[in-house]
Amino acid sequence: MNRKTAAVLGASPKAESYGNMALRRLRKAGYPVIPVNPAYDEVEGIPCMKDIPAALEAAGEGGIHTLTLYVGPSRSEGMTQAVVQARPGRVIFNPGTESAELQGALDRAGIPWLEACTLVLLSTNQY
Repeated sequence: MNRKTAAVLGASPKAESYGNMALRRLRKAGYPVIPVNPAYDEVEGIPCMKDIPAALEAAGEGGIHTLTLYVGPSRSEGMTQAVVQARPGRVIFNPGTESAELQGALDRAGIPWLEACTLVLLSTNQY
């Protein structure tokens, strides 16, 4: 299986946080992961990118296949332009991260998105 890069927006070093759980599960499943959070230098031993443009650069030539969100709309909506410019293959809005503004911008840009739980998608082989 071809493993595509996943960026985890809102990754945290706190083991009990969903962003951390997703990062660990993605890595365990063999996906290259990029944590994104300006508050941390690293998460789970992986260099943490400060923003979406830095994550895109870290992803390299293949870009970001999946951007999975663990920040609320009050934070993600300020990143709408950066998310659209990064052109991820898809965006996953985990519970509580739904944003009509960002979803509308993704629709206009032709970027697929879904409201789902990354942890459930991984555990049910639907990721």
